[in-house]
Amino acid sequence: MQASTAQLAQVKVFGDLATADQACLQPHTHVQHYTKGEIIFHEGDRLPAKLYAVIAGLIQATKIATTGKETILRTLAIGEIFAAPALLGDGISPATVTAVSDCEILTVERDALLTVIQQHPEIALKMLTIFNNRIQELHETVHGLVSERAIVRLVRLIQYFAATSGTVLTPQGAVLNVKLSYYHMARSIGITYEECVRLIKRLKLVIAYSRGGKLTILNGEKLEAIASGRILPREIAQSNSKET
Repeated sequence: MQASTAQLAQVKVFGDLATADQACLQPHTHVQHYTKGEIIFHEGDRLPAKLYAVIAGLIQATKIATTGKETILRTLAIGEIFAAPALLGDGISPATVTAVSDCEILTVERDALLTVIQQHPEIALKMLTIFNNRIQELHETVHGLVSERAIVRLVRLIQYFAATSGTVLTPQGAVLNVKLSYYHMARSIGITYEECVRLIKRLKLVIAYSRGGKLTILNGEKLEAIASGRILPREIAQSNSKET
């Protein structure tokens, strides 16, 4: 199915394009629907030379080690582009991409994209900025795995999703708009499911976890203090017990 101009406008790098320019891209687009749990492509697959973007639902990129351990690299929502090697690299998928929910993926043929970029070079700059930011995030993740305590990595992961997905303020605190299961968090920061459960319990005065992956930030200031290393969870527990 060919994309509509409204669907093209959902893609962040095309958000500022005039409707006429979006219309020029339309004949070179395709929208594919995937159901929850369906594989969009596997690690090692050869990718057609296209731009890939999410226009509905959520997708997840993962890698599986030779030991069989799965690591969640990234979760992407509406408007995000992905699969950079299809445009800028060797055309080989570096990870397995799965539909976290029912979703729609929009693709744009590379040659048509290059034609539009010639007229609007800012699109290329936006794309490079997005991919560069992801490389920097990957470097920070690797650094964290080597040098940071697991609880700091966990807190920063929660802060990342709070910033990117947003929160809803309630009397109890700020509820994340995205659900994060123990498994998801554990596989995102390189720890076991059991360790993730223990760490969340240690953070019970700062983070509330409900069944289904609902997370509520009870104290954003103290959460940031843990993320920056200014305070340890046990010190929060001690300070709260003194206050009560």
